[in-house]
Amino acid sequence: MREAVTVQVGGFANYVGSHFWNFQDELLGLADDPDADPVFKNDALDMDVLYRSGETHQGIPTYCPRLVSVGSRGSLGSLSSSGNLSQTSASADQLNVATWSGSVTRSVSKPHGRNLFLQSLVEEGQNPSTSNGASNSQKSVEDKDLIDCLENSVNFWTDYSKVQYHPQSLYELHGSWTDFDKFDNYGSAQEVVSDWSQIEEMNERLRFFVEECDHIQGIQFIVDDSGGFSSVAAQFLENIADDYTNTPVLLYCVRDPMTLGSSRRNQRESIMRALHDAVSFSKLSSFCNLMVPIGPPSLSRSYMSSYLYIQDEKPFHASAVCAAAIHSITVPFRLQQTGPSSDLAHSSGNLDIGELLHILSDQGRQNMVTALDVAMPAPSLTDRDAMGNIEMKLHSLTPEISDEDEDPYSVESLVVHGALDKGGQRTSISQVKDSVCSVYEARETKPKFSHLSASLCPLPVPLPFPSIFRGNIGRHGEILSDHAEESQPKGSLDIESIPMAARLRSSSAVLPFIERRSGSLQKHGVARGAIGSLVLRDWGFGREEVEDMAEHLAKLLGPFHPEMDLTSDSD
Repeated sequence: MREAVTVQVGGFANYVGSHFWNFQDELLGLADDPDADPVFKNDALDMDVLYRSGETHQGIPTYCPRLVSVGSRGSLGSLSSSGNLSQTSASADQLNVATWSGSVTRSVSKPHGRNLFLQSLVEEGQNPSTSNGASNSQKSVEDKDLIDCLENSVNFWTDYSKVQYHPQSLYELHGSWTDFDKFDNYGSAQEVVSDWSQIEEMNERLRFFVEECDHIQGIQFIVDDSGGFSSVAAQFLENIADDYTNTPVLLYCVRDPMTLGSSRRNQRESIMRALHDAVSFSKLSSFCNLMVPIGPPSLSRSYMSSYLYIQDEKPFHASAVCAAAIHSITVPFRLQQTGPSSDLAHSSGNLDIGELLHILSDQGRQNMVTALDVAMPAPSLTDRDAMGNIEMKLHSLTPEISDEDEDPYSVESLVVHGALDKGGQRTSISQVKDSVCSVYEARETKPKFSHLSASLCPLPVPLPFPSIFRGNIGRHGEILSDHAEESQPKGSLDIESIPMAARLRSSSAVLPFIERRSGSLQKHGVARGAIGSLVLRDWGFGREEVEDMAEHLAKLLGPFHPEMDLTSDSD
């Protein structure tokens, strides 16, 4: 078993992570539920890859995510930094100042109250027999109230988290606050990043999880790169690169759609935003092995609007779709190891993080920026009309990419799990392989290499998942009609699971994304008389460092130019 450690840095990253871990928690619960769908009971998915076993000081067994989460002060809501749903911190209450003999004034902010959903978790933990013994009619009413509560009152990512966290997992960053709206660019975090003690504390928490791994396969890192946390993540990643030289790092850069909106900005604000995007991209890409930008300008107006009803202004909604896509592309990391000629009935195509990175970034043109495409829900694999071209159902969550991708040098990794046939029945692994292979064989421009991973296990829909499914989606995620029905959005009371397809592709489609950032830094930061040079100086960057960043971005562009010199090594 090869373990993975997860890191989440920043507000929206933790929103995404909260949904991601809810999926894992739901899978664990369904595997132990005698009344659950048997598809969740097979042991194709090894949850120990993401989780650690331990026990409390009282000897109580625990099973917690192998996770380090970094957020603003006050971003945990009613959750304590020890990972428990408590409204006060025992350590804080017992703090005695022994080095000061004068009078002390203590200021304590009012604790955040638990919402109805979190209250139900506490009550269930205190008296599990009550919840298990409730009648179906009672339970239905109670769950509906919980869902209504979440749809209308999520203020923190912890408001819908049902996972128990390890005391080493949650860290609130001093110098940044949930209500501090100026922590919005790369330079705003320089004071925080220069605080060595905070960075060292983050390093120590990561070291705790890494050192207890027998054979770590890699680190998956989720960062909200829309503001100051990008700078925090870059420093964290640089330390990881120094301390764990041979450990692969897969980086997801996520953004809330509302931060990408076309709000009116004056010239200085527009330049600052362009420079932030360029500097953030340059720094983050310097310290990872593969980067996956995630965050389209709008999900409510995307292709998914035929099947999903998403309110862009709710991070609770947008982060759920991002988390579902990340869950899907990471399924291969948890599939059971098989030999080259063997094939499990429940899964096929297992990969670890290092193998995925080798497929996508070490072959052909050696590009390390990839696009993430998703079909949620996935189309029927035996319906030729729907499946005729799976690429028409896979649409990108990566912003600023080319719509037309006819790249013979592209490399892809496709994951399909929980697939259904035209009648809504689960397909076998061999059916998935045959269907996908036939589609790819019919493509006019085939990728240079494509890897397929498949699993029978669909995406579970836990109770705290938002009600974002339209009426044309069935109980098991089957598409009843291609036209959206005008009805009340469906959630976990109506839908149990969803078939998913997700793809990472390294291709020329990402070229506009890289070009825009490289051009912005050249125009506003490097060119003679560039007015952005003062902004970069305020952010702590000298001329030489700016030129180094520009050179790094130019190198990322190099592989896409026809005149590039492909060496025999890259072939």
